[in-house]
Amino acid sequence: MDSPILRALFSDIVLQPQSGKAVYLQLAEAIIDLIKRGRIPPGGRLPSSRDLAGILRLNRLTITKAFQELEMQGWLEGRVGRGTFVGSNLPELRAQRLSREGVTEGGKHQAGFEIQDTAYLRHGVDPVTTRLHLDDGFPDPSLAPLKELYRAYRAQLDRGDLYGRFGSYGHAKGSERFLDSLTRYLNLTRGLNITVRNVLSVRGTVMGINLVCNGLIQRGDIVVTGVPGWRRAEANFQHAGAQLLGVPIDRDGIQVDVLERLCRTTKVRLVYVTPHHHYPTTVSLPMDRRLELLRLAGKYGFIIFEDDYDYDFHYKHKPLLPLASADDGGMVIYCGSFSKTFSPAFRLGYLVASENAIAHLASVRILLDRQGDHILERAMAELLDDGTIQRSLRKAVAVYRERRDYFCGLLAEELGSGVQFDIPEGGLTVWTHFDRGLDLARLAAETRKKGLYLSDGAAHRYPTYDAHAIRLGFASSTKDALEESVGVLKEVLKIRL
Repeated sequence: MDSPILRALFSDIVLQPQSGKAVYLQLAEAIIDLIKRGRIPPGGRLPSSRDLAGILRLNRLTITKAFQELEMQGWLEGRVGRGTFVGSNLPELRAQRLSREGVTEGGKHQAGFEIQDTAYLRHGVDPVTTRLHLDDGFPDPSLAPLKELYRAYRAQLDRGDLYGRFGSYGHAKGSERFLDSLTRYLNLTRGLNITVRNVLSVRGTVMGINLVCNGLIQRGDIVVTGVPGWRRAEANFQHAGAQLLGVPIDRDGIQVDVLERLCRTTKVRLVYVTPHHHYPTTVSLPMDRRLELLRLAGKYGFIIFEDDYDYDFHYKHKPLLPLASADDGGMVIYCGSFSKTFSPAFRLGYLVASENAIAHLASVRILLDRQGDHILERAMAELLDDGTIQRSLRKAVAVYRERRDYFCGLLAEELGSGVQFDIPEGGLTVWTHFDRGLDLARLAAETRKKGLYLSDGAAHRYPTYDAHAIRLGFASSTKDALEESVGVLKEVLKIRL
């Protein structure tokens, strides 16, 4: 070998014969890395297979296979009687532009291009990793019909005509069987008057919101949400370029009189509401405000996005029917999911709207997701048709009502004046106010040290709103776990953080 520099470069290559990957492929990747980093320029000559075999203590056949692989990929070119060279048509890559800075053993951690950072995207994920949890209102998966779902899903795979059902893409709107079953279910339980042409299957509420943002919101549009509200929905509207305006929430939900004053001076494109149990406060929008909201939508021409994330969980009386059930003008886009019926990991939901709106959103959906999981959708259709979902919900509601009552009793008896709350008529959480002298971030940190998860309330604070409150979810815990959780909370509160 003529060049001591090349000898040094190739001497630094480390191969791992026990890794499971062919050694010649490892060598090929190492040579590509040298070329990418500009250590060997286009047209540069490589050591002969004999010399390289000596340096790396490999069989010449291994070296030859690596060279042949790289020639086929276009990285190298062999010249008869002269040797092997880096492809002359490759662009010259300078080492300083493709340096190893920012690259770790586990991969690249710093992009070479600019990424615009925005505050609304820094929501992150706060997974529950502790044994005890007073979460954001998650269901108890042990109450879900998981065995029935498993049997229904497996049955879809065992039936004949696999190509007819799974051999090609289906409709972006969803499985016809699922849409048909879901339509009947929603008409029966929500008082809707719809056909399958009014329904679109989505992978949960967030996807439904995102589709509406992509398909119906343009940059600069005005979107109104309640304050406080759901940050994940707000982030979607902001990412779509909408201007976000807030309307206050009181004990009866969004203040429609304030909304009307806003509409008189501002062209509102969409109003996002959670009328059944407002997020995060859990209050229900009364009938007079519901009817007024529908009237305002017709008068001022704005879309109502009705996020009905926990319609099935109401304890005092039958829940008020959705806004969509009284919508005669086609102004409401109704969104729901089965995440609370099963678990947050179960991603299957739906949008309900006018036929032309659904057709448009289905076309937009193809840009993001060609179609949903039609096997899962057909399995869900079976559970809707045979009454499994309805029976499971009746059982879950009874259990959650009992847990709510027990939990609220514990809060009142054990924490006393340390907390203030109203017993929620429905939903899976208690909106709980704490003394303003208490640091909620420190409270959350200290309870986690003792094995209890709860929120620090930061997501519910706004420049114009701070109730110093957090959502304490009771549904996902047994009575024993709730008692233990309140015990931990009581112990930490005694320290007066």
